[in-house]
Amino acid sequence: MSTPTGPANGLPVRMPRPRPSGRHRRPDPAAAPEGAPALVLAVPGAPSAAIRSLAEELVSIARSELPGLEAAIGFVDGDGEEYPTLAGVLTAAAELREERYRIAVAAGREVEAPQGPAAIVVPLLAGPDSAVMRRIRQAVMDSGNTAELTDVLGPHPLLAEALHVRLSEAGLARADRARLFTVATAADGILLATVGGEEAVQAAGITGMLLAARLAVPVMAAALDQEGSIASVAEQLRDAGAVQLALAPYLIGPELAEGLLDEASKEAGCPAAEALGAYPAIGKLVLSQYAAVLGLPQHGAAPAL
Repeated sequence: MSTPTGPANGLPVRMPRPRPSGRHRRPDPAAAPEGAPALVLAVPGAPSAAIRSLAEELVSIARSELPGLEAAIGFVDGDGEEYPTLAGVLTAAAELREERYRIAVAAGREVEAPQGPAAIVVPLLAGPDSAVMRRIRQAVMDSGNTAELTDVLGPHPLLAEALHVRLSEAGLARADRARLFTVATAADGILLATVGGEEAVQAAGITGMLLAARLAVPVMAAALDQEGSIASVAEQLRDAGAVQLALAPYLIGPELAEGLLDEASKEAGCPAAEALGAYPAIGKLVLSQYAAVLGLPQHGAAPAL
């Protein structure tokens, strides 16, 4: 904790920057309403320290966009100890809300009894995955239906932006078409890889159209969890005239089984970019889903498709 004369215990203090004046200054971010439900990020896949770090970074981005936001992370495949289960986190959120209400009443404050959901659950999924969503819904039910579940994050223009950035980081796409900067290894055909079957492929295809417009190259979606899908789509792209393909995971990361991306890259015979990970736009989309349920103004994300 810092003091007026400097940091306590030798800790550095980040001093606020002067606020720019004028009509072009960035508005102060809105704060979370008092008593607002907690944002609970539902994380699929096998838990690990790396996955937890990724989820924590995304939650941190959401908090920076909405000061005062109460947020937690629940793992669909959690163990209840090191990696809290989603159902357990939701139960704890409901109990905490009731406890705060009792304390407020005991202190003589005039407060209304808790109403509405104690938590809003946002699935950490770029696209639909019926098997994972079924388990998330079950966790919501197991918690006593004290939470509300949002849709997945995509399709969305910000996901096309994130895909473009990951491809450019891997040297597989130009970072900016306007600069006319050429990359020797830039792909002339993008294979958008997802999981979740045909429904996920169709949803990825919508974001793929936005990515195709950004890169001016054909983009086609394929399912990592459907045998032969990757090879078939790669062949279609080559038949259409693409020579240098690149594989772009339409996945955030936790839902990607270990080794699956490498296998797909070999099957398609092309290099692959990294998963979307903790790209800042992902954190903004998480908050956008939460804010939409509460009807809060959204400054960080463009409208969903």
